[in-house]
Amino acid sequence: MLPGVAIDSASMSVDGNTLLRLTELTVDFASQEGTVHAVNRVSFDVAAGELVGLVGESGCGKSVTANAIIGLTGMVPNAAVSGAIDFLGKDLLTLPEPELRAIRGRDISMIFQDPVTSLNPVLSIERLMTEGLEVHLGLSHGDAVKRSIELLGEVGIPKAANRIKDYPHQFSGGMRQRVMIAIALSCNPKLLLADEPTTALDVTIQAQILRLLKSLSREHEAAVIVITHDLGVVAGMCQRILVMYAGRIVESGPAKPLFARPHHPYTIGLLKSVPRLNEPRADSLQTIMGLPPDLAHLPPGCAFAPRCFLATDECWAAGPELEPTDEGRMSACFHRDQLRAGETEAVA
Repeated sequence: MLPGVAIDSASMSVDGNTLLRLTELTVDFASQEGTVHAVNRVSFDVAAGELVGLVGESGCGKSVTANAIIGLTGMVPNAAVSGAIDFLGKDLLTLPEPELRAIRGRDISMIFQDPVTSLNPVLSIERLMTEGLEVHLGLSHGDAVKRSIELLGEVGIPKAANRIKDYPHQFSGGMRQRVMIAIALSCNPKLLLADEPTTALDVTIQAQILRLLKSLSREHEAAVIVITHDLGVVAGMCQRILVMYAGRIVESGPAKPLFARPHHPYTIGLLKSVPRLNEPRADSLQTIMGLPPDLAHLPPGCAFAPRCFLATDECWAAGPELEPTDEGRMSACFHRDQLRAGETEAVA
């Protein structure tokens, strides 16, 4: 775990500077097709001030994990959540709603996927910005407006004092995303969940938003979990990567060694599906064969076995557990030793 901002360990039930610890987090949804296992026994830690990337294909459970952390899945009638989410010595899954509401937006904030649908179109930017400051920090409306203008300027919105009276539809996509970031950072949270923060933005604006998130995390001393399907988003930003597939973490570790030599076939597939400047030929771009599994009818063995180039009878019979490999890394694959030793053509 990378060191970050020091936190009083006496107030925490977890060790060292660990800010967040998920233990066997499971989120199921009842449906007419059966029980959908959206998040299946997920466990990981996040240190104070750490930048963590949670990556995987759409539908693998990334956003549901974030929603569980912030307590939104508990509002879904057909959802069943179990396990533990330890944040600053409190299990968020057992907290009464009033206590959880006090943490949500103040100590834990979230940047949602689509600012167009996340920002209420009938409320001005001023009202959207000041509500959390008034509720969580007890600021007067005048002081909240002043702080909001400072935050809008901090995230790069020009003439913030004039723009604060505008409405979301008067902002471009990149500017709306900056407003979302300003709202999320307004109460100086200890943990920021950024769910696809660069969705639908052009590459220039994407780079600006990522640089902004990284610098603001450093300035505000906040841990950040960046949720994305795009490995390029987390490659130069995050210190540690969690790779998710079919509701489970299948590989984790420091970013550089994980990108250099992945220890799970799914991670290999994700990396090979990213275009490379040194491979200009159109046929050099590879895809992962097959489709993601139906989370209501998962196979008995490894969920990735039907799409895996290394699958054996053992993979079809049982699901591998997430176990250590090397360099602080973990992999849920029976062939992790082969991949670690570079004994397959896929990583050659």
